[in-house]
Amino acid sequence: MEYLIANFGAILFYVVAALAVAGAVGVITLRSPVHAALALLETFIMVAILFVLRHAEFLAVVQVLVYAGGIMVLYLFVIMLVKVKDLRPED
Repeated sequence: MEYLIANFGAILFYVVAALAVAGAVGVITLRSPVHAALALLETFIMVAILFVLRHAEFLAVVQVLVYAGGIMVLYLFVIMLVKVKDLRPED
């Protein structure tokens, strides 16, 4: 138990980093463009949390405002306006 308490910051960092990598893999593998965009949003937020854990709060705020806010809204508008369909193979 003492090991967990002493290394809580490192364990939390690795868990959040693994979630960020999982979100990035989701961006690549998901067939639905909307689901891929949500996985990208999750990746952006996890990277912002990593910035906070490394005491770079300004970069975390910029990450959330610029990327998670502005860029994701742009991606979702493009997906809705272009009417992208699911990339599933036809039977």
